Amino acid sequence: MVPHFLQHLIFLARLSLTLTVGYTPIMKWMVLVAAALGLGAFTSTRSQDGPEFELIPVAGQVSMLTGVGGNIGVMVGDDGILMIDTQFAEYQQPIRDAIKSIAAGAPRYVVNTHWHGDHVGRNLAFGAEGVLVSQDKVRVRMKKGAGERPPAAAGALPAITYSDAMTLYWNAEAVQLMYFPKGHTDGDTVVFFPDSKVVHLGDLMFHGMFPFIDLESGGDVRGYLKASETLIAMLGDDIKIIPGHGKMATLQDLRAQADMLRECIQLMELRIAQEMTAKEAIEAGLPAQYASWSWSFVPTEKWLGTLYAGLQTKNS
Repeated sequence: MVPHFLQHLIFLARLSLTLTVGYTPIMKWMVLVAAALGLGAFTSTRSQDGPEFELIPVAGQVSMLTGVGGNIGVMVGDDGILMIDTQFAEYQQPIRDAIKSIAAGAPRYVVNTHWHGDHVGRNLAFGAEGVLVSQDKVRVRMKKGAGERPPAAAGALPAITYSDAMTLYWNAEAVQLMYFPKGHTDGDTVVFFPDSKVVHLGDLMFHGMFPFIDLESGGDVRGYLKASETLIAMLGDDIKIIPGHGKMATLQDLRAQADMLRECIQLMELRIAQEMTAKEAIEAGLPAQYASWSWSFVPTEKWLGTLYAGLQTKNS
């Protein structure tokens, strides 16, 4: 088993630049029972000499696959497989093996929640067998590239895009895609499974962690908070949340994220109003209650820097 901190290092190295499992029929039945009972992780596996992957039943027809990069959503039913995000390019096989453990065949639809490499890294392979779907701006940014990220290959680009909202009728369920224009990036998609009572928030949620808000890709600090508040108002208390990063979450966890965002924004707005420099505002730190939100990719200092930079305009 690869230590957890090494998984973080792999994630950091890749993001900064931008199962093997085999169930018998009875084990497949146990997965379905676990999902029906709302149990947690059923199995823990790892790719050869690589990071650990976990396949976690969520609810209804939906499961969550964790590994390296953004959490993957998997919907399985009579029509076939729908997948949300594809993680990094290196880990195609363990993702395929995990999916094969509960369903035959390749995903017919793959939804990208946004354009970052830890969520679209294996688009080229999965796009050759299924249909890639995203919000309009995801395709635009992938096609153009940015910084050290070259333009994506044609086969990795979403073949179907939408502007504001879209519904896929799949596995006897309405799979609802909704666009949030100012949040983690300018092209974030939230995926609702209303019958299964599950939602995949992409990187509009980093469960229990300071979020990475990509200001250079149209991300917006106030918009991130607004997205959290909008989702809280929309979702029921019985919803199960797949976050972009971190363990499975509840509406209470999303409320905690919104509270943290609101209080941190108010604190930084006060420091900006006091004409603190970025250095002074960052060195002032945060109250001790937020220490647990600091993590390897977005420690407290980086979070404060994002707040300071992102709150300079009044009407972002």
